[in-house]
Amino acid sequence: MARRDHAAYRFDVADLRELPFEDASLVGAVCWYSLIFLAPPDRQAAFGELYRVVKPGGYLVTAFKAGTSQVRRAGRSSNLGVEFDLYWQTPQEMEQGVTDAGFTTVFWGGVPADGPDSPAQGYLLAHKPVAQAPR
Repeated sequence: MARRDHAAYRFDVADLRELPFEDASLVGAVCWYSLIFLAPPDRQAAFGELYRVVKPGGYLVTAFKAGTSQVRRAGRSSNLGVEFDLYWQTPQEMEQGVTDAGFTTVFWGGVPADGPDSPAQGYLLAHKPVAQAPR
C-alpha cells in the first residue's frame, strides 16, 4: 500500500533484528509502534541493530503502547484472516533496551490510558553518542 500510495518514495521490508543497512549509515531511525510486535527476548537484538545502523550523533525515536509485556492476540477485528501477537512494554523496559544498546535517553513522555481499548502510550527519543577521541 505504501508503494502504491507514495510511488515517489522507496520502501523496504526488513526484520528489525537484521537490518539491511551498513553500519552507521542512517542519521536516525523511527520505530513508530513497530517494536510492539517483537517478543521480549527479541527486543535487544533489534535495539542492537538500530544502534549499529545509526550514525554517531544520530537519533532513535520510538512510540509504543505501554503495558506489562504480556502477550496480546490481535488482528481478529481486521477481517484479513491474520492474527498476530503484540507486547505492550513498560516505559522502563523500553528505556532499558535503548540504554543497554548504547543510546542515551533524551526525552521520555507518555499519554495515560483512555479506557480499556486505548492503553497508555509511550514516546522515547534516544541519542547515539559521538565517540570520544582517545587521550
